[in-house]
Amino acid sequence: MASNIDPVVIPMIESNPNDLPGMDTSDQNTLTGEAVLSFHNIKYQETVQSGFPFHKKSFMIERLSNMNGIMKPGLNVIMGPQDGSRSLLLNVLAARTDPRGLSGDIFINGKPRPANFTCTSGYVPQNDIAMFTVTVRENVEFSAALRLPMTMARDEKRRRINEVLELLHLDKVSNVKPRSKELRKRTSIAMELVAEHPILFLDDPTTGLDLSTTTDVISILRRMSMRGRTIIFSIYRPPYSIFRLFDRLTLVASGKVMFHGPAQEALEYFKSAGYNYDSHNNPADFFLDIIDGGFSALFHSEEDGHEAGEHEELSERQHEVIEELVNMYAQSSLYRKMKTELDSFLGERKAGRSSALEIMCVTPFWHQLRWIFRRSFKNCLGFPRVTGIQAIVTALVAVIVGTVFLVLQNDCTAIQRRAALLFLLTSFECITGMTTGELFVIDSDRFIHEHISGYYRVSSYFLGKLLAELVPRRLFPSIIFTVIVFSIAGIKTDVKGFFTMIFTVMMLAYSASSLPLSIGAGENAAAIPTQFITIYFVFTMYITGLSLHPEDFLPEISWIQHFSIPHYGFTALLHNDLLGQNFCPEHKTAEISRCHNLVICTGEEFLTIQGIDLSSWGFWENHVALVCIMIILLSITYVQLLAFTKKRHF
Repeated sequence: MASNIDPVVIPMIESNPNDLPGMDTSDQNTLTGEAVLSFHNIKYQETVQSGFPFHKKSFMIERLSNMNGIMKPGLNVIMGPQDGSRSLLLNVLAARTDPRGLSGDIFINGKPRPANFTCTSGYVPQNDIAMFTVTVRENVEFSAALRLPMTMARDEKRRRINEVLELLHLDKVSNVKPRSKELRKRTSIAMELVAEHPILFLDDPTTGLDLSTTTDVISILRRMSMRGRTIIFSIYRPPYSIFRLFDRLTLVASGKVMFHGPAQEALEYFKSAGYNYDSHNNPADFFLDIIDGGFSALFHSEEDGHEAGEHEELSERQHEVIEELVNMYAQSSLYRKMKTELDSFLGERKAGRSSALEIMCVTPFWHQLRWIFRRSFKNCLGFPRVTGIQAIVTALVAVIVGTVFLVLQNDCTAIQRRAALLFLLTSFECITGMTTGELFVIDSDRFIHEHISGYYRVSSYFLGKLLAELVPRRLFPSIIFTVIVFSIAGIKTDVKGFFTMIFTVMMLAYSASSLPLSIGAGENAAAIPTQFITIYFVFTMYITGLSLHPEDFLPEISWIQHFSIPHYGFTALLHNDLLGQNFCPEHKTAEISRCHNLVICTGEEFLTIQGIDLSSWGFWENHVALVCIMIILLSITYVQLLAFTKKRHF
């Protein structure tokens, strides 16, 4: 049927009425009670590019075509072959796809789907979002703390958490970390159930589970649906023991609907159309065999020499079968009955229509930050073996470096040796800082899901991850390396000089870490241009090393130092460590007099040769530069995260 409804273009925006603590959220759109979801003339198009990199052509392909249906309280199942249609339809209904290609109407209880629908409905993605470094209970508590209103009493939240854990048979393993596939799946469902949204979407919840676990999960969903929840999920080939639990079935293939109605009437529908059903056959297999045209087994039995031609012929035949099934359903009494019910929803719809998908949080910024910090810090501590190995390796490298500088001690080049040690420390901080680029990458799927579901704002997530994971990951290795090297190398300094050096090292470490973060935020790990980062640090460290030999340094490239993180860190370390130092004590006058080369005795003399300002500003200007670089790069990181949420809001 043709539709006269204009396409709905829903640009995604982010808003939060709770930027300030204590902000009232009573006016937020919420779904309460039973919910009926209806969709009318849904079409979904995607833009596809092909051709050479500089001569790409774009064209539109229709992924979903003229889809109509009603999802009522109970188990609503979307089933079909593995062509992507069933998951795409589920994600469209759940508002988890790019809305620019969507046209049609989606109603909740006869009213346009609210702008904050992703925050007022549950969604369990195919890839489980439960964090395996914290316990089952801690995962559910995190969801409850950020998705339930602040006005709810703590005892009520605890009661709801315990009830959900008991419902999903997680009460006895609530203090166990969800490392198995089954436990992660149950935990992911529990995180959505605790919010008590009337509609719950699940994308292939049985993927990767054995039959026993699959039956258990579907049985739990069945019990939830009997409490008035509208459960909508996609599935491929469920066995009969699971199929008999379904209330409503939607069969889709190639972006079109072949059946939509009561699941237990589907078998009689196809039998009445003339399809032969073997009583020993699984209904789900029977339906999918009809959609496939029964050609799968035939195709695999053909000889290899005719495979290509037969495949093309069978694909054309399968397309014809799908068109026949679509037309048969469009002429059926089931379709006419469904359309009559849909028309009643269309008659009740309001003139206005939600035009923007909004991310709305029910908790204030500082509350979100506290819980994100708590979970992220536990996640950071969740890899004790890796952390221990890193600490041991750092300590061993520090011992080797300190021993080498102790063995190579020479009174004639004491100040040069000290400068070389500081340069090595600078290099260590820059090289180890390159490993932080995955900080926002490894949790990107979880971040997108939780942000779109209204757990938290991007700002609270960004700051919480930095404080809870980046700070300790860079702080402790840097302190271990610095203390061990300087202790073994026999370098002595006062308390003020020591802590100033540690402060400078940390400023250098965080500035160096911000560069890979700014380039890799929101992208796949393989796409992070680590080669560019490596070239940058190698080149800038080489230029910084050349500055130790002014006679070899080219003034023409001195401007590069203004963009060099190692330069600012190394200069600050030299200023702090060498200023006021005397490397020609009276008791070593005889040894120094026998040196063949000119001996630099004071730190001031060396700093002057290097062109470093001896005033206090000559020290702090480097910190100001590092802070500015860090702020700029972290701002770029934050902007990339914001853009990432707009690009992948599903």
